[in-house]
Amino acid sequence: MRKHKVDIITMGCSKNLVDSEHLIRQFEANGFNVAHDPETPKGEIAIINTCGFIEAAKQESIDMILEFAQAKKEGRLKKLYVMGCLSERYQKELAEEIPQVDRFYGKFNWKEVLSDLGAEYHKEYYNERTLTTTAHYAYLKISEGCNRHCSYCAIPIMTGEHQSRPMEEIIEEVKLLVKQGVKEFQVIAQELTYYGLDIYKEKKIAELVRQISDIPGVEWIRLHYAYPAQFPMDLLPVIRERDNVCKYIDIAFQHISDNMLKLMLRHVTKEETYRLIDKFREEVPGICIRTTLMVGHPGETEQDFEELKEFVRRARFDRMGAFTYSEEEGTYAALHYEDNVPAEVKQKRLDELMNIQEQIAAELSAAKIGQTLKTIIDRVEGDYYIGRTQYDSPEVDPEVLIKKDGGTLEIGNFYEVQIIDADEFDLYGKVVVA
Repeated sequence: MRKHKVDIITMGCSKNLVDSEHLIRQFEANGFNVAHDPETPKGEIAIINTCGFIEAAKQESIDMILEFAQAKKEGRLKKLYVMGCLSERYQKELAEEIPQVDRFYGKFNWKEVLSDLGAEYHKEYYNERTLTTTAHYAYLKISEGCNRHCSYCAIPIMTGEHQSRPMEEIIEEVKLLVKQGVKEFQVIAQELTYYGLDIYKEKKIAELVRQISDIPGVEWIRLHYAYPAQFPMDLLPVIRERDNVCKYIDIAFQHISDNMLKLMLRHVTKEETYRLIDKFREEVPGICIRTTLMVGHPGETEQDFEELKEFVRRARFDRMGAFTYSEEEGTYAALHYEDNVPAEVKQKRLDELMNIQEQIAAELSAAKIGQTLKTIIDRVEGDYYIGRTQYDSPEVDPEVLIKKDGGTLEIGNFYEVQIIDADEFDLYGKVVVA
């Protein structure tokens, strides 16, 4: 029987994934059978958790909704619900365009889907979730929203002002997850360096990370989505001194020219940015810096782009993503600037920037050959065990491939692995026998 079977599909970022995991836990507490991200509808009910960040992400979410709407039209699905960021922002328009959807929910009222399906919200499980990741790691969301209001970003429109979770609630969640076997925590927020300012009247990210690192069983903590302006420097000694805090920071610099940083409303200068990167490397030797950059923002000149290329060459980021500007209605840029960089120029700049980074990444990977690195094993694929070092976040970073003929390895366990080769994407290693 397919009755009481629910499919939950998560689009976009890991913050959405955490919401889906909470929803799955609640459905399971009500006796529902839940499948996450099935390739085809398995149950009679589907819930799509959407992303509304940039044009490509929005289109991906819309395509997924249309695919399931078609399944409903063909009788392969009984009920279709949509939640998340895209739904928060375009609820009225989506309801008119896709009437097959039974109801749209916003970013924060997804609990209502439970009552609409005759289920009860169990308050006693408010801090519990059913993990959809590999059992040994989890994403840990420490806040919602953002107060930064960068010119191009629609996220504050969808998620509202920054709201930190109480520290004791986060610590309780970590302890619960450790009991379930989680060893590695990806600490996430729209802007994690702002953590605590709203409820404690001062930035508390350093103290939070210290408290998490003190919990027995926490082997790795990795920090995602920092902001360069007014960076809390007291975080750096914590990263340096705590063995279970990965020497890793994910910080979106977006651009480097003072002209663009001003137009983007980033509240930081070129000089401050370079100084911050130097401080990272001085305070935390060997730190892995992951960043995101944008090309084609309104007003970006050839000179601005030349400065951006020089930034990538000089900073030599360990990990770097980049994307082209897309105008998002309601943002400062959409209201005050003309989208005056042609699409073909944006794409050309993106390709050029990524080509520079690919060469740097290949050189940095090759430099790891001969090193022995602590590696966690995530899965098996073909002839290889697939693992990651402290410098590699799941889904987005390179991996370590270890030949299976070297012996049996346990998923979720750590091993000392010597790097024996590298290509532009991944490392190859062999386990060092103690």
